[in-house]
Amino acid sequence: MMRSGAWCLVSAATAALLLSGCKGKKSAPAPSETASAGISAQAESATETTTETSTEAGDVVVGGGRAEKTENDLYEFSYSYPDAAGAIPGLKANLDQQLDTSRADLVSSAREGQAEAKKNDFPYHTYSYGEDWKVVTSLPGWLSLSSESYVYSGGAHGMTAFDGLLWDRHAETARKPIDLFTSKEALSKALRTAFCAALDKERVKRRGGPIDKSDEMFSECIDPVEQVVILGSTNRQTFDRIGLLVPPYNAGPYAEGSYEVTVPVTGAVMAALKPQYRSSFSVAK
Repeated sequence: MMRSGAWCLVSAATAALLLSGCKGKKSAPAPSETASAGISAQAESATETTTETSTEAGDVVVGGGRAEKTENDLYEFSYSYPDAAGAIPGLKANLDQQLDTSRADLVSSAREGQAEAKKNDFPYHTYSYGEDWKVVTSLPGWLSLSSESYVYSGGAHGMTAFDGLLWDRHAETARKPIDLFTSKEALSKALRTAFCAALDKERVKRRGGPIDKSDEMFSECIDPVEQVVILGSTNRQTFDRIGLLVPPYNAGPYAEGSYEVTVPVTGAVMAALKPQYRSSFSVAK
């Protein structure tokens, strides 16, 4: 997440609603140290919510932002975005459509899960989906957002996921951060060295010692652009930081939670940009 003038990570991609697994109660990893110390979002998100006990959703609009929460025996649903996003009609429509789709998918999935539980005579555990969008940074030509979502569909535990979104103020359209670069391969090459070093440093901190190279699954580096890419700024004029949001299981076991890595914009990153977007970036100082 990112506060005004400071770069931090927030939460990303919308998770699939069906997570198979054994029956159990939902749980989530404790917030990581990186999550609390990384890019934090501006405090522009709506904080008010309404709670419904029926299957009808309730929402409250706060200064253009939206915060919705519904709880009943079938499902729990929440979705929010900040005033800065709600103030842009095209972006608001985009996020409202995502909200409607996510809720419809959850209800459909929950009904199927409940029917399956009844058919097989086992307890039904309430399905849930929650997504919270926050501002990463607001620039003259761009609004950068990121989200963290949580999905639970009756397995041993739920899953956290991330998403990132840019609103192009000049073209009045939404873009994915990766779309500003010539290719995923070019950006991956530009980021890989710094990303891998920062990821391993955080792994050592969490594991309390050197990385076990015999653990093939969680000792090797992972592709930075296969994670969720978000763009941030320390100068409020251009993008000069790139965040990589890594969900559980990608870089470590579930107990380690998610990882958030921030790397500076370098000359190599600038070279990987499509020419028309280079003026929106600057090399980190």
